[in-house]
Amino acid sequence: MKNTHDIIASSSIRFGTSGARGLVSDMTDEVCVAYMLAFLQSIAPPLHSRVALGMDLRPSSPGIAAICAAAIRHAGFEVDFCGILPTPALAYYAQEENIPAVMITGSHIPFDRNGIKFYRPSGEITKQDEVDIIQAHAIMPDRIGDVALPDINRTAYQGYVERYLQFFPPQQLLGLRLGLYEHSSVARELLCEILQALGAEVVSIGRTDEFVPIDTEAVSEHDARQAQQWALEYDLDAILSTDGDADRPLLGDECGHWLRGDVVGILCAQYLGAKAVVTPVSSNTAVEKCQDFMVMRTRIGSPYVIAGMEEFISRGCRSVVGFEANGGFLVATELQKQGRRLSPLPTRDAVLPMLALLAMAKERRIKLSELTKSLPARYTASDRLAAFSPEKSQLLLQTLANSETTAHDLLGELCGVAMKHDQTDGLRLFFENGEIVHFRASGNAPELRCYAEADTQLRADEIVHSCLSRLRA
Repeated sequence: MKNTHDIIASSSIRFGTSGARGLVSDMTDEVCVAYMLAFLQSIAPPLHSRVALGMDLRPSSPGIAAICAAAIRHAGFEVDFCGILPTPALAYYAQEENIPAVMITGSHIPFDRNGIKFYRPSGEITKQDEVDIIQAHAIMPDRIGDVALPDINRTAYQGYVERYLQFFPPQQLLGLRLGLYEHSSVARELLCEILQALGAEVVSIGRTDEFVPIDTEAVSEHDARQAQQWALEYDLDAILSTDGDADRPLLGDECGHWLRGDVVGILCAQYLGAKAVVTPVSSNTAVEKCQDFMVMRTRIGSPYVIAGMEEFISRGCRSVVGFEANGGFLVATELQKQGRRLSPLPTRDAVLPMLALLAMAKERRIKLSELTKSLPARYTASDRLAAFSPEKSQLLLQTLANSETTAHDLLGELCGVAMKHDQTDGLRLFFENGEIVHFRASGNAPELRCYAEADTQLRADEIVHSCLSRLRA
């Protein structure tokens, strides 16, 4: 008799930095059912309770959602289908309802891949939960029964919208003309609704029925040029967008220049009055240099950021938040501003940081581009090499870490002498001139990521471009 452990072990679908992901062709009905049954066995919700289910706009998502819904029903639970909505909206609903949740999404990775992201009633599953799911031995059914999606429950969508309309004052964004780069983001209707309710004029641009894999840490040259053209053509105060499942923001200023996610995170934390910040090692060191927060660094991935936030809370810290270099923002404790309360949402969110920066600029009566001038002059850049296998990445990182000669041959002419390195997540090299280069294998796709930090944006961009060019050669 087949069990989930054997099915999962023999499949190529694996947990990455955020959910179980892989090629759509490998996400067979059997594999999806195995992951669902193993998840439900591992977290053991009360029998006959609800499981919230949502999905993104990838062409493969409805089919995967339907088979997951069938698995949920087979296991004895009710499917609370929330339809197409942002991942943080589903997570917030599940948290408020105290029920588990499952999101069908591949986030920012190419359309030929997809994934399943799992939530306990209390929030994202932990790394130990991932181990428990993989090791579970739930019995696989001979047949799964009716494979169909039920009617959509709009409560999750509406509750998420209301979360922000209650926190930000009415007409907070009055007078702003904002471009909404819709592409295939699940937040395209929702963001428009929120922005208009807060008084902004919204110009919808770039909508498409084809899935666009927007990576907020590696914005394409086309999207960079396009944003500048839109800003000029439509006379915009800012451009807003997200990745596919809207847990990573993409925010451009009035000139169409995309803001780095870690800079967005720092400014959002300042606006919210945070006292403690958790962020991965890849984020801009301006978070420490601005001296506004207690800072904890972690490995890359929201489970590690969440664990860090929980550690701060255990020490009695209040106003605890986290963010990743991709801009996804997490709220660990209740926050208050001008008498308005924002409840915790300890999962990556794209909407909050974009609204916070727009409100910040509006309150200071400055352009969005001027916000960053208050931060220490540290600039980051990042990009990736596609079709770079995890095995090849690990070999490269080990060689660079163990051989000063190899590291100098690759980077010496570019950055000078490496004074120390950090292997918390990948390999982070600190150079005598104050520059930083960080290599890391992607946890979601066969890619090698490169991050750099320097005293100017031009120099950070140059380092990343040069590093990846050398590796391609």
